Amino acid sequence: MTRLLSSLVGFVCSLIIFLNLNTIQAQPFSQPEITRWQQRAKQVTITRDTWGVPHIYGKTDADVVFGLLYTQCEDDFDRVEMNYLDAIGRLAEVEGESALYHDLRARLFGDSTQAIAIYKKSPAWMKSLLDAFADGTNYFLYTHPNVKPKLLTRFRPWMPLLFSEGSIGGNISVVPINRIKDFYEQRKSTSWLKEVNHYERESIGSNGFAIAPAKSATKNALLLINPHTSFYFRSEVHMSSQAGLNAYGAVTWGQFFIYQGFNENCGWMHTSSYADSMDEYLETIEKKGNALYYRHGSALKPVRTQTIRLPYKTAQGMASKEFTMYFTHHGPIAGEKDGKWLAVAMMNTPLNALEQSYLRTKATGYESFKKVMKLNGNASNNTVFADRDGNIAYWHGNFMPRRDTQFDWNQPVDGSNPATDWKGLHLVEEIVQVRNPASGWIQNCNATPFTVSGNSSPDKSKFPAYMAPDAENYRGINAVRVLSRKSVFTLDTLIAAANDPHLAAFDDLLPSLLSAYQTTAETTANASKDLSEAIQILKDWDRGYSKSSIAQTLAIYWGERIQRLARSRAATDQRFDNLSLTAFTIDKTSPQEKVAALTDAMTELTRDFGTWKTPWGDINRYQRLTGNIQEVYDDQKPSIPVAFTSSAWGSLAAFAARTYPGTVKRYGSVGNSFVAVVEFGKRVKARSVVTGGQSSRPGSKHFTDQAPLYCEGQFKDVWFYPEDVQKHVEKTYHPGEK
Repeated sequence: MTRLLSSLVGFVCSLIIFLNLNTIQAQPFSQPEITRWQQRAKQVTITRDTWGVPHIYGKTDADVVFGLLYTQCEDDFDRVEMNYLDAIGRLAEVEGESALYHDLRARLFGDSTQAIAIYKKSPAWMKSLLDAFADGTNYFLYTHPNVKPKLLTRFRPWMPLLFSEGSIGGNISVVPINRIKDFYEQRKSTSWLKEVNHYERESIGSNGFAIAPAKSATKNALLLINPHTSFYFRSEVHMSSQAGLNAYGAVTWGQFFIYQGFNENCGWMHTSSYADSMDEYLETIEKKGNALYYRHGSALKPVRTQTIRLPYKTAQGMASKEFTMYFTHHGPIAGEKDGKWLAVAMMNTPLNALEQSYLRTKATGYESFKKVMKLNGNASNNTVFADRDGNIAYWHGNFMPRRDTQFDWNQPVDGSNPATDWKGLHLVEEIVQVRNPASGWIQNCNATPFTVSGNSSPDKSKFPAYMAPDAENYRGINAVRVLSRKSVFTLDTLIAAANDPHLAAFDDLLPSLLSAYQTTAETTANASKDLSEAIQILKDWDRGYSKSSIAQTLAIYWGERIQRLARSRAATDQRFDNLSLTAFTIDKTSPQEKVAALTDAMTELTRDFGTWKTPWGDINRYQRLTGNIQEVYDDQKPSIPVAFTSSAWGSLAAFAARTYPGTVKRYGSVGNSFVAVVEFGKRVKARSVVTGGQSSRPGSKHFTDQAPLYCEGQFKDVWFYPEDVQKHVEKTYHPGEK
């Protein structure tokens, strides 16, 4: 009877929670707030240019943020909503039990109660932007009753304080969900944060180049903005207010600031960083009665606990699961190792992150930008910078905890030893950086900062190892080659540099195959004339990408196959970057295996395409059919050939593609997204391109209107000044107007 009663009470409590959630989400908009939105909408003007890019004008910054969120919802409400379901930990209510531990991770590292408290204490200028974020999104929902949210029928002003994933705050995505699940379900875990494979993450990095006036034909600084993300991850916008905001660039769906872009004074490009801004602590747990404690020096400190109930969707309706979360002063418990609980310490200052992200869009030059960086609100990015005064600069990371160098920070450290505690943060002046290098150029491609400017790069010996554990990669090698061999750049030649076709990985990989073929020639040459011909094609190849290249097809199919074979022989905890995987592959596969891998690749190509002599462009395709977040692909429907390929091979322009159920062709989903080149003269000149188009709706003219440019590595003109925008107007309107 007791158990039955307990179950009944639990069910009733769950029902109350669900009813309250639904009541909160479904409450109608009040007439006073509708009236307020309508009044603000009159103060906002949206001009869509002939590419569909919104130029949003308002008196105040808050007016512009209101209009920005409205236009984002117009272009892709699904992605706006999904980003917040992800950030606030409510994905399982839409996707079901499979997303439950994804939500638990979000709740471990983000607290809505904390976010609400921070919102209430925020400075007036930030609170006005947060209010405008919610108002613009809700006004869209009010004026578009045909749009049916999956869950969020009302957006709250505190929500952006939880959307600090990766781009502006603590990067919780690198904390393995399986490890959290193992711990909270009391199963042994073998997945650890510090063993994240850099090779696997490399293809979704980014490229940033800055050119100093000394190497510019016009004597103006130049900037390349080239993020590699999942396609359609950000939209292209222009924000302009009478209060000094005038920024252009890429905005992540649901965020209210230009993430990568420029204003009339300067530009900024963020590349994903491997600078160590987070740590793991092995906590020694002791139980006294019903209470849990962890050891810290000679003291026992109480483990903080918080019980939550997470709802999730089932075929029968909503269900829920209760969790007790655990915390030490180092951070939330996110796993267990060798009998010790594992706490994860990362940046948890969402207001600083938002302030820094927004204020940098109004920076007036190098000193102004550097002042904003002193907020230390960026935990996961490097920054490549250029301004109209001719400065170019680079910072490796931003949020950088100060640590005792006697410990190996690549591994979990002993949380019971107070010496392992963070000792505050490094000043911006102390992190790895370069300004106006003698080389005249800066590049970062998610690799070591110690090659960012050739011989003018920072000295590795002057910095603690945890500041820059990043390895070199083939994009970085290629970028140094491209930038160091040219004496003068224009916007056109900077675009050409960004699209340099050389695949540097095969400079190392291919000689091992050609040598292996020579070693085994006596037994293989007579057996297959096709193999001999394929070897000759590879030998004659310039190792550059091209839609018509058969050699590129052979090299990539062979390279993938031989690397898979090598990786199967690595220790389960062995970590690879681009270069070390290549060395391991060459060393750990025999000549016979190298040649056999090419033969197998040719057999696969013949099976799938009728001939192994298949040009790369026949295989590597761009296709956009539905506009859904999870796109579908079909070999029988139109697609566009793409020459550039995965950045794992050193391709500066990145296009990571794979086959899907029912396809033999490969379709891209990750790589170049918003790409721009900018010149900072008396007047800013810029060109840009996005993966497909501004709109996610298949019926829109802007669904794939930029795809032909994108697939050819070509750019459109950016219209930044009002007089230029007015020459290319498609539509001008206020939010809420048809």
